[in-house]
Amino acid sequence: MFDFKEKNVLITGGSRGIGLATALAFANAGANVAFTYHSDDVAAASAVKGIQQFGVKALSAKVNFSEETDLSRIIEDVIKNWGSLDIAIGNAGIWKGALVQDMSVEEYRETMDVNMTGTFLLAKFSAQQMIKQRSGSMVFISSTAGQRGESQHSHYAASKGAQISFTKSLAVELAPYNIRVNSVAPGWVNTDMTSAALTDPEESQRIKTVVPLARAGQPHEIANAVLFLASPLASYITGEILNVNGGMVLCG
Repeated sequence: MFDFKEKNVLITGGSRGIGLATALAFANAGANVAFTYHSDDVAAASAVKGIQQFGVKALSAKVNFSEETDLSRIIEDVIKNWGSLDIAIGNAGIWKGALVQDMSVEEYRETMDVNMTGTFLLAKFSAQQMIKQRSGSMVFISSTAGQRGESQHSHYAASKGAQISFTKSLAVELAPYNIRVNSVAPGWVNTDMTSAALTDPEESQRIKTVVPLARAGQPHEIANAVLFLASPLASYITGEILNVNGGMVLCG
């Protein structure tokens, strides 16, 4: 059982899927949880209630994940209301397919902005506070695609590969301040983002053949890995890319 009592956590994209599972897991472990979301007010309100049911504090903010002032504002709110930012989780992301010969610059930029620029901004403003505290942990949700590429999703794979290099760079850069930086790399996970593929009989069967454990992951299985990396159990781990993908990264 993880213990995050009196810790304050910020999660980007925390109203559904992996982000929501992670928010609830941290709340269940005693942490106060703030999260950002993009558009679904109903889902965000439900997430706040879910967090509060564990007897901890919750904050939510509707943001543009690549907008500098939006992310700085929620971190300022966390500090103002709770006094510190102990853990930052970069989860917000999009996954859209496009063939490179047909991909527009707008499609490319959208994916890079949400997935990588959003990660950069979270790290920038979190680091400013964590350096003052001389402590903290960041965990970014990357992907199997960032390690081996993904056909018809080259912009997505590029953004996730950038997250991995970013993780390794910050791990060294921020280590003198007792700030650890790691990533979790899921593969197929049963979320809204992947529901169309996972409910298609032919595609679902294909997915099973490329995952050694022969199934998609569940959001809570990714959340468990995030909590581990953010916890004292991982106190000597930084710059790590933890694969939580049923062995998929090992196969073609």
